[in-house]
Amino acid sequence: MKQENLKLYPATRMIDMAMEDRPREKCARNGINSLSNAELLAIIIGNGTRNNSALDLARKILILGKNDLYHLGKLGAKELQGIHGIGWAKTVRILAAIELGKRRMESPVPIKKTIRCSRDGYNLIKAELTELPHEEFWIVLLSRSNRMIDKVKISQGGVSGTITDIRIILQEALTKLASAMILAHNHPSGNLNPSEADKRITIKIKDAAALMDISVLDHLIIGEEEYFSFADQNLI
Repeated sequence: MKQENLKLYPATRMIDMAMEDRPREKCARNGINSLSNAELLAIIIGNGTRNNSALDLARKILILGKNDLYHLGKLGAKELQGIHGIGWAKTVRILAAIELGKRRMESPVPIKKTIRCSRDGYNLIKAELTELPHEEFWIVLLSRSNRMIDKVKISQGGVSGTITDIRIILQEALTKLASAMILAHNHPSGNLNPSEADKRITIKIKDAAALMDISVLDHLIIGEEEYFSFADQNLI
C-alpha cells in the first residue's frame, strides 16, 4: 500500500480535481492497486460534506489511525464518529470493510483439486449437468498443472441438442489464462453414446484451441449416474 504524509494535504474538493485523479476514475483507468490508502477509504466512504470531500474525510480517519492500517483496524464506531462528517452510515461501511479484511486474512486458502482422470472431471461438473430436462454445454478450465480455474456454461438448448460457439469457448479460456480444458455436455435421453455431431464439434474445438496452445483433455457426456469419456475411448 502507498504511504502518505497526510498532514501535508490541504482540503480538497472532488469537483476541483482533474477527472483522471478522482479515485473512482483512477481505479477504472489504472486498476484498484494504483489507489492509495486514502483513495481506497474515500471510495468506501462514498461522499463528503460541504467543507470536506470524501478524500479529506479519509485522510482524517487515517491520521486518527496513526496512518497505519493495523491501528486503523482497531478503531471503533465511537472514535470514527468523532470525526465531523462521519455519521453512522459511513461508520458502518468503514467497519464492514475492516471486518471483511480481517475475515479474509483468517480464511484458509482453498485447495483446488488436480484433475488426474475422467472421473475427477465428472465429479467436478456432474452437479451442473445431471437431471436437466434440456442440454447444456460447459467447459472446465484448467491451469498448466491441471488444477481447476473455473467452470463456465457456454450454451443451453433443447432436449436433443444445443449450439456450441467455438469463439465463446476460446474467449473464456484466453480471458482466464487457461492452459487446458475439459468439454462437457449432458444427454437428457440417458443415452451416453456420442453423436456424429458431438464428435465433429470435439475435433473442431480441439483444433482451434491447439492454435492458442490450449489442450482439450477430454469431452464428457453426462448422464444421471454415469458418463462417457472421449479420452477413455481414445476419441480425442
